[in-house]
Amino acid sequence: MKFGASTFIWVSPFSNDTLDLVDKVAALGFDLIEVCVEDPATIDTTAIRRRIEAAGIGATVCGAFGPDRDMSADDPAIRRNAIDYVERCAEIASELGADIVVGPMYSAVGRTRMAEPDERRAQRTLAADSIRKAADHAAARGVRLGIEPLNRFETDLVNTVEQGVGLVEEIGRDNVGLLLDTFHMNIEEKDLPAALRRAGRHIFEFHACSSDRGTPGEDHLDWTGIAAALADAGYDGAVVIEAFTPKIKEIARAVSIWRPLAESEDALAANGLAHLKRVFA
Repeated sequence: MKFGASTFIWVSPFSNDTLDLVDKVAALGFDLIEVCVEDPATIDTTAIRRRIEAAGIGATVCGAFGPDRDMSADDPAIRRNAIDYVERCAEIASELGADIVVGPMYSAVGRTRMAEPDERRAQRTLAADSIRKAADHAAARGVRLGIEPLNRFETDLVNTVEQGVGLVEEIGRDNVGLLLDTFHMNIEEKDLPAALRRAGRHIFEFHACSSDRGTPGEDHLDWTGIAAALADAGYDGAVVIEAFTPKIKEIARAVSIWRPLAESEDALAANGLAHLKRVFA
């Protein structure tokens, strides 16, 4: 098991101006930094790889999906833009020595609507077709894609593990699986450990997030049960803390962070990591 920290805990967007974050993540005791690619133009893979190698840690890559990066959009130009973006994220991952790109890549975050069953099926088909294209590009670079189910307030398309497994199986690519996040699962799943066991081999990455998006462990989640379920599922990959700094207003507004959720970003990361290491020991 390797433990990671998302760049979103501290900064947005990640760039050469914030490369010192790599050293901070390593000093806190993490094995990985999850590089969030909001704008690919800010990602200097040569500089980042040099820094993570010097720090002795690895990387994963997370995408950001707004209205112009919607794999299930009716407009083919928007779908093409989303595919191009995920393909570029896969290239970035490869250049960083990472083997995975994760995120809710099937749709735009915040796209919610009351759709008829046939409309929803058509949307899923568009998403599957688009992800399939991006997955083939990623596979040629040894990169996997992890699809993230989101809670009902952030998407209307894939909320549960069951829906996520269905989409992964429809896509039908060996390098496509799931990113599961306990913040979203806490809202949507009736039984988190049972849902993790259901996901099984489809779990490609795991976000260990507090029920309030604060410090993992400072919440009501059954972390012992979660760790046991991941073991039963045969998962031994990255366990990444994802949280969001309230200091950057745009991202705080996007994820509804209206108050500080920890003493500091460093405290959230350090205390969350200590908790996870105890739970997964």
